Amino acid sequence: MYEFYPLLITGGVVGGLAIIFTVAYMTIRKQKEAIGFDRNMADSEITKRLLRYAAPFWKQFLLILLVMLLSVAYDIISPMIIGNIEEMIKADFPMSKLLIMVACYASILLVSLGSTYIQAIMLQRTGQRIVSKIREDLFIHIESLSHNQLHSIPVGKLVTRVTNDTNAISMMFTHIIVNLVKNCFIVIGVLAAMLCMNYALTLMVLCFVPFIVLFTFVFRKFSRKAYRKVKDGTTDINTYLSEHLSGMKIIQIFNREDRKKAQFDEKNNALGRAKREQIFVFGIFRPIVYMLYISSVLCLLYIGGRGYINDFSFLGQTIDSGIVVSFYLYISKFFNPIQSLAEQFNWLQSAFASAEKIFTILDIVPEVVDEPDAIELDHIEGNIEFKNVWFAYVPDEWVLRDVSFKVNARQTVAFVGSTGSGKTTILSLICRNYDIQKGQILIDGIDIKKIKISSLRSHFGQMLQDVFLFSGTIRSNILLRKEGVSDEEVMEACRYVNADRFISRLSDGLDEEVRERGNNFSAGQRQLLSFARTIVHKPEVMILDEATANIDTETELLIQNSLEKMMNIGTMLIVAHRLSTVQHADNIIYLSAGRIVEQGTHFELLEQRGRYYDLYMLQYKKQQTSKS
Repeated sequence: MYEFYPLLITGGVVGGLAIIFTVAYMTIRKQKEAIGFDRNMADSEITKRLLRYAAPFWKQFLLILLVMLLSVAYDIISPMIIGNIEEMIKADFPMSKLLIMVACYASILLVSLGSTYIQAIMLQRTGQRIVSKIREDLFIHIESLSHNQLHSIPVGKLVTRVTNDTNAISMMFTHIIVNLVKNCFIVIGVLAAMLCMNYALTLMVLCFVPFIVLFTFVFRKFSRKAYRKVKDGTTDINTYLSEHLSGMKIIQIFNREDRKKAQFDEKNNALGRAKREQIFVFGIFRPIVYMLYISSVLCLLYIGGRGYINDFSFLGQTIDSGIVVSFYLYISKFFNPIQSLAEQFNWLQSAFASAEKIFTILDIVPEVVDEPDAIELDHIEGNIEFKNVWFAYVPDEWVLRDVSFKVNARQTVAFVGSTGSGKTTILSLICRNYDIQKGQILIDGIDIKKIKISSLRSHFGQMLQDVFLFSGTIRSNILLRKEGVSDEEVMEACRYVNADRFISRLSDGLDEEVRERGNNFSAGQRQLLSFARTIVHKPEVMILDEATANIDTETELLIQNSLEKMMNIGTMLIVAHRLSTVQHADNIIYLSAGRIVEQGTHFELLEQRGRYYDLYMLQYKKQQTSKS
């Protein structure tokens, strides 16, 4: 009868665990919310794609595995040694044999410590190289996306993918995977050692394994969902911060601090709820495993105690004090890895959720790509032709409608018209920032789709209304890492566009610090720096999109002087609302609702007394009114 006590205890514990698990399951079900994420991927798909990054380092991982086996050997052998020491003490063995056993234990321990140190160093080096490759591929892929695709993805989301999510994967390669493998080896090795020592007690321990497997399977399901919520919440809050910190001036000007704080609190609280759900899921699983461990220890102590005191055999196997001590240590080493597996599985779910987000970005197919037979051009003359071009950002909402025109090499052509008429779109299409739906765009008689994108854009210099300067120095912003350019050549470009006038007044000259977005320079100074940047790169075609907008009169005169010089360099395309900027153009094209309605020189269009004439007279009257 007493032989069934352990089974009764086990049944009671398992029944209690089943009740706890049922309550936890129902609680989690009630907490489930709609999860917004880009795409669900199967674990097998994520694993295969991650293994592709790890494959080049298989030799390093194999070496790590061999080193790891040395530390695993300690976990398997040490309980046997301690059990033997217990038997030797009880049987009053000679001290010399006892010292030999202690020395063996110490030697194995030292080998284990050394192998653990070597394993950690090798893991960090290999893992960081893998993650560096993932981060590099992600950044390169983001660079390959079209303007349209980049506009559709919040900047904060991309930043989260490159930083937070890659860090989670870093933890997986440097810590989780190897420890998962190590713990699996320990569990298998411990089971094998226990079977060799006493199969009856081993069967008692194995009674708890099916329930561990069941709880782990269900934990995996809910922890993955919880981690997705955390990742989505982190992305959401990073996106919000990226946008609103950049626009903090506007928030303060319109006194919207309280409203924005309330919105931030809402997103912050949502992330907090997701974190709490994640903690709740993990907080249920680990105590369950710990209760199974305690239950198995109680069964062992009961059976071992009876066998030691009453010379009792369990399932035909005798039990002595050495076996009880060894099994006590083995049970600890059997359940500790499982408890560690819970924590590592927790991190693994985080890494998989992050990998899922990263691969979702990597799976975005770039809209604008090179044709298989695309060519490179070392030089272009600058002849540009639009042939019946139709283009729409949104399907069937045409921005350009059957647009055709020619620009001869070294000509200056201006595009004018009302807002939304398609002026800036034309300039974007020439550089293949977008692909047209119908028609052809030719450079020197070659369809731009037949030219490699990098080669095409290398022949263009763009000066936009919103000049973007990077943190660094004036020199680094002009060169943009272009090599082989001396300081004298840089200053020559600055003198050419009149930027030297303000640079010479700076204490550090070209080494003057440029803060984020160039906020320590005026709009006019930033524009002159963008002109110098263009001149240094020596493009054959220059594009100016509202380059003189929002500029004071004095700076505008400098820019006008610079433009007159730059017109002699190559083909120039200008978009401007101020007609004073385009009066000297060789051809002026007036756009309305995506169509060309007029074109000619400044004086030819004035003689026609059409749309351009009306626009000119409107601006002329405004100037006269402002002067009076």
